[in-house]
Amino acid sequence: MTHTQQAAAASHLFEPARLGGLGLANRLVMAPLTRNRATADGVPGELMVTHYAQRASAGLIIAEGTTPNAVGRTYPHIPGIHSPEQIAGWRRVTDAVRAASGRSHMFLQLQHGGRVGHPDTSGHIPLAPSAVRFPEMLPTPKGLQSAVAPREMSARDIKSTIADFAAAARNAVEAGFAGVEVHSANGHLLHQFLAGNTNRRTDEWGGSAADRTRFTVEVVRAVAEAVGPERVGVRISPGAGVNSIEEGDTEGIYAALLPALARIAPVYLHVVHADPDQPLFSRIREDWPGTLIANPVLSREEAAADGGMRRGERLLAEGAELIALGRGFLANPDLVERLRTGSPLNEIRPEFLMHVHGAEGYNDYPLLARI
Repeated sequence: MTHTQQAAAASHLFEPARLGGLGLANRLVMAPLTRNRATADGVPGELMVTHYAQRASAGLIIAEGTTPNAVGRTYPHIPGIHSPEQIAGWRRVTDAVRAASGRSHMFLQLQHGGRVGHPDTSGHIPLAPSAVRFPEMLPTPKGLQSAVAPREMSARDIKSTIADFAAAARNAVEAGFAGVEVHSANGHLLHQFLAGNTNRRTDEWGGSAADRTRFTVEVVRAVAEAVGPERVGVRISPGAGVNSIEEGDTEGIYAALLPALARIAPVYLHVVHADPDQPLFSRIREDWPGTLIANPVLSREEAAADGGMRRGERLLAEGAELIALGRGFLANPDLVERLRTGSPLNEIRPEFLMHVHGAEGYNDYPLLARI
């Protein structure tokens, strides 16, 4: 038995786990992965049905960022969950996953892009906490373009967007998902409310760290009231600068946010870029009373060597209950079996990660039996 196989045999990642009332076959979570394979109208099609069914051995699948309304759309071919056609498309996905593995459960990530969007993609001027333009180029149906200045959200916009998140959660349950993940990470709308460089408001939705957390808290509260807190998770990325976000006072923001979320009692907190060597992760574990999903920071070498298994084990030792992996599941539809047996991993093809629309680099990664 090789060293890799010995490590796999001793790993806690393959033990059954609980998530609220759900029994999970293992502690491995497929992280949400934006891959632009929906139709132009945001409807999941056969490509996505196949993709998720191939990966049904994950203990939990968190399906990719999905918009709760039209204005929240980020890129072309991003799925939505606000039309009957989108709901029906997602129902085909969840049915296929259940048919492939009766023990796998799916949550759907609800993601509003905020300023990370373009009128040529969504048909709308983007909405954001403040009228601060996104400084990066954006893919659109007409190619890469500069972002436009977003419109600062009015009180009515805020109220209607919160309601759209709640309606999207109900739609997700109708589509067969066990729950939803509210995306308050990676520079999208909720994270934009948290961050100092994108939230320059002086009303009750901005200013102090506590006021900047209000929008995330109210979205999570509305979603929990719509479908029950046991069906709701929350994703955060403390200190991450993705999509040109600068939080400014990371410790203050999350010191205010976590207790407020804990009072709503969502079933999990999902931490992106989790690093067991950073004090911030330890503080989050101490402050969060419920289930913690950790999405580890992986170097290219670590990902190639063991798919993140050793880093995942360290995060379990530091108090995480579940480990979310992204690119490992993308390149290896049978990632759980490969890690369990210490088998070689497929190399990811980065040229097919985003903004391409076919099966290549999405559904054609080989299974062990085909090697």
